[in-house]
Amino acid sequence: MSAHSQQNHTPALVVLTTLFFMMGFITCMNDILIPHLKDIFDLTYVQAMLIQFCFFTAYAIMSIPMGYLVGKIGYKNGVISGFVLTAIGCLLFYPAAGSHSYATFLGALFILASGVTLLQVAGNPYVTLLSKPGKESATLTLVQAFNSLGTTIAPQIGAFLILADATQTVSKAEQISSVQIPYLGLAGLLIILAVFVKMIRLPDARKIAEEESEHNHDGKHSVWQYRHLVFGAAGIFCYVGAEVSIGSLLVSVLGYLKGLDHASAAKYLSFYWGGAMVGRFLGSAIMAKIAPNRYLAFNATAAVALLGVAMLAGKASADIAMWALLAIGFFNSIMFPTIFSLATKGLGRFTSSASGVLCTAIVGGAVVPVVQGWAADTYGLMISFVVSAICYVYIVFFAIKGYKADE
Repeated sequence: MSAHSQQNHTPALVVLTTLFFMMGFITCMNDILIPHLKDIFDLTYVQAMLIQFCFFTAYAIMSIPMGYLVGKIGYKNGVISGFVLTAIGCLLFYPAAGSHSYATFLGALFILASGVTLLQVAGNPYVTLLSKPGKESATLTLVQAFNSLGTTIAPQIGAFLILADATQTVSKAEQISSVQIPYLGLAGLLIILAVFVKMIRLPDARKIAEEESEHNHDGKHSVWQYRHLVFGAAGIFCYVGAEVSIGSLLVSVLGYLKGLDHASAAKYLSFYWGGAMVGRFLGSAIMAKIAPNRYLAFNATAAVALLGVAMLAGKASADIAMWALLAIGFFNSIMFPTIFSLATKGLGRFTSSASGVLCTAIVGGAVVPVVQGWAADTYGLMISFVVSAICYVYIVFFAIKGYKADE
């Protein structure tokens, strides 16, 4: 039995929950920015989705370099650096709002997203390496439930602080300035967290990874030789793309289906992201009893079915369509942590590099929403959800076959 399996890393995992909470909160604030800036700058759906494109393109550009950085400086220092870089991005929202330039907002978002990328690259493998052997999927799912707590709270706070004025007769300048104070507050909180993590003792996960490598003599010399990792990266691309597309369009969809204004529709986002939180808490317990890949296959199949219901129901059965889309959040819940843990299983010393590869695939959150935005502009809002459905079909494949490609 390895020394790692005998150690109790629960205190460290508790600390890491703050990281996942902040990542979820900040990422979900984009769902508030999209309808807000769409109205202010009179954007098309494709132009509005550039918010997600810039945010998630940071994963494509920065993830692999961040993976190498974490390998050099360690997971703890990676987390601290991620908090600081994300705080800098939040601070840049103040001059971005003052410039009244959509392009400047996108630039600030890219800096912010680069920090979140570093948090993802350091945080996810840190949790899997600190987990008890065989419990990686369940542990990462439980910790990521706090990511979902952040995504659940963010729409409520964002709607109150940013969208509330949009329902009143105020100038465009006043509406755009409403983003300044919330993001200044986020920057301050992130700096406090960076100082807190710096002051406490956390285990060196690099030593755990090396220990795992010593017990895994597979003769491989590159992260790209693990086919289940490559299939998993495609799964992350599809999952993030579908989840972000649905979340980004929900405010517009609820306006189309139910005639709700943006502030009212934004409150329903909490059902979508709250479902993910509940699903992760339940999923962590379920996957202690059921093989993670089987539960992943079930959830992805359910997501495809719900998208079909929403598209068929449409405006004629608006309530059915609305709740079908919102329910997808529950089934999204365990996808990221399960795909991530299955794709990195047995990688040992390659874990930090593999995390960079998988986090690069989060660029799906940049690509898929733009494709779905184009489909919405061209073919209609509801039919555009075919794009998300295709993504979930691939995840079913990964859960059934792709995860065991190296066997």
